[in-house]
Amino acid sequence: MPSWVESANDPAGDFPLENLPYGRFRGGRRDPWRVGVAIGERILELRLDEGMNAFMARGPAAWRRMRRELIQGLRIRSERKTAWARRLVAQREVEMGLPCEIGDYTDFYAGIHHATRIGKLLRPDNPLLPNYKWLPIGYHGRASSVVVSGTPIRRPSGQVKPADQEAPRFGPSTRLDYEVELGFVVGRGNALGSAVPVNKAGSHVFGVVLLNDWSARDIQAWEYQPLGPFLAKSFATTISPWIVTMEALAPFRCPAFERAADDPRPLPYLLDEGDQRSGGLAITLEMHLKTRKMQQPVRLSRSSSAQAYWTVAQMLAHHTSNGCNLQPGDLLGSGTLSGAAPEAGGSLMELTQGGKAPLELASGEKRTFVEDGDTVILRGRCEREGATPIGFGEASGEVRS
Repeated sequence: MPSWVESANDPAGDFPLENLPYGRFRGGRRDPWRVGVAIGERILELRLDEGMNAFMARGPAAWRRMRRELIQGLRIRSERKTAWARRLVAQREVEMGLPCEIGDYTDFYAGIHHATRIGKLLRPDNPLLPNYKWLPIGYHGRASSVVVSGTPIRRPSGQVKPADQEAPRFGPSTRLDYEVELGFVVGRGNALGSAVPVNKAGSHVFGVVLLNDWSARDIQAWEYQPLGPFLAKSFATTISPWIVTMEALAPFRCPAFERAADDPRPLPYLLDEGDQRSGGLAITLEMHLKTRKMQQPVRLSRSSSAQAYWTVAQMLAHHTSNGCNLQPGDLLGSGTLSGAAPEAGGSLMELTQGGKAPLELASGEKRTFVEDGDTVILRGRCEREGATPIGFGEASGEVRS
C-alpha cells in the first residue's frame, strides 16, 4: 500500500504503511513524552490522552480500530493528508524513549540451539536439563534497568571465582556478552489468580521489540547456582524503541518449532492446534559489532525467531498458569534465539566457544567478549514472498568502563 509519506514507500525501509509500530518520543529533555507511530523516516504523533499503557490495556478490538484508522489516513490520496501532515516529525530530530512503561520483566529460555550449545559448554554429557522440553523455563528479571536503544552500557562489577583460586574476587566483568532476543509486550493483563488459556494467550500480546539481554558470563558462572541469574543480568537490558504490533506481523506467522519424534508432547494446558499451526514468528535477527577502529559495523551472526522451541502463547500461558497476574507493558524476553549452525550463535559465548576461539574481525582485531568502546547493534526484519517487508529499527548500546 503506497503512502503519501514518500519515505514509507522505500522497499528497503523498516517502516512502510504495513508496519506502523508504536513508540514514545520527545523534542527535548524538558518536553513530555508523546506517543506516535513510525511511518517511513517520520513519526505521526497520536492523540492518546490516556497514554500508551492504557491504550494497550483496551485490547485487540481497539488495536484493530486504530490500525484501520491509521492506514486509511496515511495511504495515498487520503482526505486526511493535509491535517495529518502537521502532526509529522522527523525521527532524526527527536529523542526516543522506552515505547511504554515497563512494570515487570521476565526472561525465558526458548532458543533450543542456544540452550543446547551453552549446555554442552557447561555439561558436555547432559546439555539440556530434564525439564527443558516440558515447560518454558524463565526467570524474573529487573524492569528498572531495561533501557532504550542508544543508551550507553556501563561494564558491571561483581564477584568472580576463577577455577584455580580458593576465594572469589570483586571487580569489573571481563566476559561481557550480549544475547539476541525478542521482547513480547503484554497488552491486556489478567486478574490475579486467573490463568490465561493457551488458545487465548495471543490476544494478550500487543507486539514485539528487539531485545539484547546483556550478560556478564564470569559473574553469572559463580552466582547462578542454586537460584539462577542475578547481578550478571540485572545491570542492563536494551530494547528497540518501536513496538511492532502482532497485526503487522500476521503475514510472517509460521508453524511452531518442529519437535523431534522422541520429544515429549506438551501438556494439555500448553497445547493448542491453532498455535502449533501458526504460533511461530519468522523474524530474521542480525547482530552487528562496531569497534572504535571501525568505520562501519560488521555482522557477527544471523538467525531466525522461527527456531524458538516455545511460542509466545505457550510462554504467556505458562507464566499465568499459577495465577500470576500480568499487566499492560510487562515484557517477556524470548531467550537467546540462535540458529542451528555454529555461526548462527546469538551470543559471543557460543561464537567463541566460551572464549576459546576468538573471532577474527575485518579490522584485524579479535574478540572473545565485548570490550570497552564496542557498540553492539541488533537488527530485525521480516521478509516473505507476497508480503511487504517490515523492520524493527535497532537495539544498540556502546559499552563503557
